[in-house]
Amino acid sequence: MKYEFTDACLIGVEQIDEEHRELFHLIGEAHNLLESEMIQDKYDHIREIIEKLKQYSEEHFRHEEDYMIQIQHPELEHQKQQHVFFEQRINELDIIGMSEAQEETLDELLTFLLRWLYRHIIGSDTLIGKLKPKEVFYEGIFTEEFMTGIFLIDEEHRELFRIVDDVMALMRDDYALDKYDQILQLLAELKDYAMHHFQDEEEYMESVHYDGLEAQKEAHRMFMEYLEEVDLEDVDNNQQGSLENLMDFLVRWLTEHILRMDKRIPAEEN
Repeated sequence: MKYEFTDACLIGVEQIDEEHRELFHLIGEAHNLLESEMIQDKYDHIREIIEKLKQYSEEHFRHEEDYMIQIQHPELEHQKQQHVFFEQRINELDIIGMSEAQEETLDELLTFLLRWLYRHIIGSDTLIGKLKPKEVFYEGIFTEEFMTGIFLIDEEHRELFRIVDDVMALMRDDYALDKYDQILQLLAELKDYAMHHFQDEEEYMESVHYDGLEAQKEAHRMFMEYLEEVDLEDVDNNQQGSLENLMDFLVRWLTEHILRMDKRIPAEEN
């Protein structure tokens, strides 16, 4: 698989875009190393990639946060938390044990980097300087801005907006003391919707030979993983906070995935 930096990843700030290109390059380097049958002992190569990632994250996150401070980006604190998580995850890689488990370490590293690529760069960074107040999207209104021009996809996106509107209504319901069962119902509805919609969307993209299909599939997998990883014990202990986190995720999906990815899907020629 080739990891390419496409227009969908651009945020419009030259330095940050170039640094994101570098991360794509490092991901490709790790993937090529994992697939290589010519290199038997990959220990030194893996260490070199990890050191590059550490240096990359230190410089890139500083540049990115400085820019967000400059433009007063509303998601700065959230971004800082994600940056700390990335650095911690890279630092936690077992360098010593890696000598006996090189393939496993590389696979683990690649899995993490791909999740980061689709959840953070495409899901968060591309909104820097473009993010509208969340309240705009909390109303669940499917406007012309979200139309792809593909009837099936647009109709299923309307359904997504309806479900998001239900999440918003429950979040704002001050009279419901125990929302646990309703949250579980909404999560189940979102999972059912996603499986149905993503299958339809991917089948359509295959039918028109869309070259962005693989990136779409990866983004869809990330969406499903997020829902599957919701901790139900945390939901029960902090129902309102869980609803707010879910709403935040869905808003990001609306702004990023539909506007920046789905709208690139070409309509089928008559």
